[in-house]
Amino acid sequence: MKSLAELQAIKDKMKDKVVLREGSGDIRVVVGMATCGIAAGARPVLNAFVEGVNAEGLSEKVSVSQTGCIGICQFEPVVEVFEAGKEKVTYVKMTAEKAKEVVEKHLKGGNVISEYTIAASKL
Repeated sequence: MKSLAELQAIKDKMKDKVVLREGSGDIRVVVGMATCGIAAGARPVLNAFVEGVNAEGLSEKVSVSQTGCIGICQFEPVVEVFEAGKEKVTYVKMTAEKAKEVVEKHLKGGNVISEYTIAASKL
């Protein structure tokens, strides 16, 4: 068994990743992680959001979590951004690189990247 000090050190080391997924910030980022999303590359997208939010110091403001099927499999990986008092933004066909850009421009800067949204996709 590990000592309490060792357990506390492990908890502190992993805190950023856990808090981001459980957080209660003003902005909520939800990544579709059903089978279709994972097959399309959602895991690196989720990781990019978690790492980007942490690196930019946005963990008090933004929480990142995962969900099951969002229902638009042909557009996976799908990411939904919920902000209090604003309409939901649905980003489609995401990549880790696009996720980093969304963190910088949307989550940090407040500007939706419209060319990555479902509204810009040809349905």
